[in-house]
Formats: sequence, structure tokens, C-alpha cells
Amino acid sequence: MTSFAPAVRNHRRTALALVLCGGLTVALAACGTEEDPDKGTNGVAKLTAAEIDKKARAAADAASAVRLSGTLVSKGGTYRLDMKLTAKGGMGSVTSKKQSFALLRVDDELFLKAPAGFWTHEGSEGAGESADAAAAEKLGGKYVKVPEGDPSYRQLRGFTDKKVLLDGLLALHGKVNKGGRDTVAGQRTIQILGGKGEGGAFDVSLEDQPYPVRVARGGGGGTVSLADWGQAFPLEAPEKDDTVDYGGQLPKSSG
Repeated sequence: MTSFAPAVRNHRRTALALVLCGGLTVALAACGTEEDPDKGTNGVAKLTAAEIDKKARAAADAASAVRLSGTLVSKGGTYRLDMKLTAKGGMGSVTSKKQSFALLRVDDELFLKAPAGFWTHEGSEGAGESADAAAAEKLGGKYVKVPEGDPSYRQLRGFTDKKVLLDGLLALHGKVNKGGRDTVAGQRTIQILGGKGEGGAFDVSLEDQPYPVRVARGGGGGTVSLADWGQAFPLEAPEKDDTVDYGGQLPKSSG
């Protein structure tokens, strides 16, 4: 009598091999479909921290324009900025604890615009109070040209200087390290840290150009968003009817 047992065993071995092979194929296919975190990005996240830092700074320097908005904390106080900047100047507003004023610079011509209260200061009496009132009436709500020899010119100009502001904002202290990924203003980013973040940090866009899009300054020095890279905006000196040239030095102000 003929036995069919060996044929059954061979069939079982074949079936088991097919199952194992099929499982391996599925596993390999699953591995192949894992999402690549750098898919669709500019590839910057694959670089070292130092390389990302260098590329971000180069992109920022090369950009024709940028908008900065956020808070800066310095020895002189805390300032809320909303500035549009180019290599030739800038415009926007600066708000401190005491006052808020607008700045406009075209090349070396710098203008400040503030309400009348900005041009008065506490403690003035008699003739001093009258002079304050006269200055406030004349200067309030107008673009006042800041003389280059005025003590405040350099400080105020700094708020409108793209290179000065970006060099200060993007300065990291300590060893440069790579941080985590995030999404800032709808853009995928990679963070660069000074030390573990105590030396400052900024997020670099992983989409299109590797622009810095958010900065956290070390030591609680404020947080600033950077946007509208390369987007042109009109930058012109104010109309003469809206401008006051006070002379060689601005009067004292409460700001």
C-alpha cells in the first residue's frame, strides 16, 4: 500500500515557507514606508550644528529684507520691536516701558515720530515747563529728524540696522549644538543652541531657504520672530510737511 505522508509533510513545509517569506516581505515593505523626516525639506537638518549655523547666517545676510517682531531685553530696559529692515534702512515701532515711538531711516537719515507726551519730562517747572510744552506742541506727531551728532542717534539707528540687529540676535554663546525639530509659523524647523540653550537659541527653517525664523536670546534676553524674508517694502523719507528739523540736538524727552 502506497503512503502519502511524505507528500503532506512537503506541502506543510511549502506552506510554512510561503508564510515566512510573505511575513518578511511585509516587514521589509513596512520599513520602506516609514516617513523620512527630511522628505520635502531643504536638507539642512542633516548637517552638523556648526554647518546649520553658518548656512542660516549666510541666508540672513543675503536676504534683501526681513521683519522682526518681539521683545529685546538689555541693560537699557525692555523694548518691544516691530521693524521692517533692509540693507539701506528700516521702519517700524519701538515700545519701551515708558513710551512708544516710530522710527524711519533711509540711508543715514533717521527720523523719530512720537506723541507729544514723549517730548516732555517730569520735574520741569516755570520756564522749563513752558519750553517742554512748546517743544511737545511742535514735535508731537511729526517725524523729527535725529541729528547724527545727537547722543541718541547711534542707539536709535541700531533699531533700524539689519546687520546690527541680526548679528546681535543670532549670536550664540558656548558650543553650538543641534536641538530638536519644531514647527514655527507653519514651517518645519531645526533648532540651534548655544550650549544647552543658556547661550541662546534660534530655529532655522527646513523649507526653501534656511532662514532663522525665531530667536530666544540667552539669559532671558527676549524672544523675536523673523519673517517676510526678502519681501520688499517701500522705504522713503517722510514728506517735508510731516517733518521737523529741530537742529543740532534733540530736546530731552521722557523716553
